[in-house]
Amino acid sequence: MADREPNSLAATTAQDDAAGIEFAETRIVRVWNVRGDPGRMPFLAEARNLFGLPLPLQPNTSASGATGAMLWLGPRSWLWVAGSDAPPQEFDPARRALNAAGAALFDLSASYVAWTISGPEAARVLNRGCPLDFHPRAFPAGHCAQSVFGHINALFFRPDARQAFVVMVARSLATDARHDLWTAALPEGPRAAPALPFRAV
Repeated sequence: MADREPNSLAATTAQDDAAGIEFAETRIVRVWNVRGDPGRMPFLAEARNLFGLPLPLQPNTSASGATGAMLWLGPRSWLWVAGSDAPPQEFDPARRALNAAGAALFDLSASYVAWTISGPEAARVLNRGCPLDFHPRAFPAGHCAQSVFGHINALFFRPDARQAFVVMVARSLATDARHDLWTAALPEGPRAAPALPFRAV
């Protein structure tokens, strides 16, 4: 029933021409916070070597590959996010390599949960609880930004040109966030779909 919150939310495979909204749990297994000075070339080189992607240096942008996405959080802070189908990656060797390059790495993998909201009215749904402008002109493919949904701090990411947005929140607020997102989607007739790994491209 469209007016009832599902027991579990699943990752979406909706296309832009689908009616309504698909509301999806998105499995993430690796969330690492990278911190360092982007003016230090050894740090930039080591980060690229470790993650296979350049660090995005422009505010609210990202770099994406087959195994995950690097999201800009601030002038000296990024978030590496990988889905459950990403190959294994050991934290301690990566942390030591970045420490040697004058940077730092923190494992936040247990701290976040994520959902994907997709469909032609996905931006409208998010704007019912968030002040960001999600129009493609303001929030294009690859864009990410920190804001709030209702009273909950959240990170929003648009992986590609589809009307699909990943919403990440603190695990401790997962129940409230899921309820608020589902409630915001009710006017659009939300549907749940089978869970899939986080995909950045």
